[in-house]
Amino acid sequence: MIIKQDDDGQRLDRFLKKTFPTLTFGQTQKLIRTGQIRINGKRVKQDTRLTANDELRLPPSLQDGTAKPKMQFNQKDRDFINSMVLFEDAHILVLNKPHGLAVQGGTKTKIHLDGMLNSYIKKDVKPRLCHRLDRDTSGVLILGKTAEATRHLTRQFQTHHVQKTYWALTTPAPIEPHGTIDAPIAKADIYRDGGEVMCHDPENGKKAITDFEIIERAGKEAAFVAFYPKTGRTHQIRVHSQIIGAPLLGDPKYNDNPFPFEGSEVHKGLHLHSREISFKHPEDNREISINAPLPNIFLKSWKSFGFNV
Repeated sequence: MIIKQDDDGQRLDRFLKKTFPTLTFGQTQKLIRTGQIRINGKRVKQDTRLTANDELRLPPSLQDGTAKPKMQFNQKDRDFINSMVLFEDAHILVLNKPHGLAVQGGTKTKIHLDGMLNSYIKKDVKPRLCHRLDRDTSGVLILGKTAEATRHLTRQFQTHHVQKTYWALTTPAPIEPHGTIDAPIAKADIYRDGGEVMCHDPENGKKAITDFEIIERAGKEAAFVAFYPKTGRTHQIRVHSQIIGAPLLGDPKYNDNPFPFEGSEVHKGLHLHSREISFKHPEDNREISINAPLPNIFLKSWKSFGFNV
């Protein structure tokens, strides 16, 4: 097998996981450890980086395709992804991810965006995630359409050169009209609402900074708030809003009273939306900003408080 340009720079173990999804972690390790997988005739390690035009030697079980199922094309998935597209060119794909859709799969997650993208392969290239959004967070999600573009974009996220704006409803409203939350975050030793919980940990937590400003208030009970995370920690906005005493409406992990308002117009879920992302285009470094409109389920909530969007 000859490595294509689109896989240049990818780790060997991640390439094998993508190319042969039925291979277990243990099987992959054994094949590498025993020298059954080689690059240009040489033994390799799991973290070896691939280079375009490398010759990857595979054992017969992989060469005959028995460990690689055919990608199943699903027109329904293709149409669904098309309905989410905010921007697309030869290098990037930008989607307006809906609330409730997981970005990646897991033990209990069989339906997810990454799986749906198998039906969006163009010229043998599947778009790759450059960052993540929680299942219940909607909005702008950026994917790379080439390995080079993905690396370029991922590096921007890792080095905090991407400007992000999130819209949220908090309950109650923050006391201050605007400010900066500088509070390190770490994983807590508890689980809530079926998953891990993060917490403020000044000693062992990772650096986490978020700017915020109130756009509109509904008295002291609720507010329409814009958050501008400067770092990208797990659940950062959700934890930071809790720290300032204004947790997000509908957040069962970090709000002890997530649904204080009665009425059918208020959505019974997390009110957090990735409104806008600004970044440098991987082709020519020009500045580009893309924003996503609020989904209808959120529009009803915003309007129920009289907020203008």
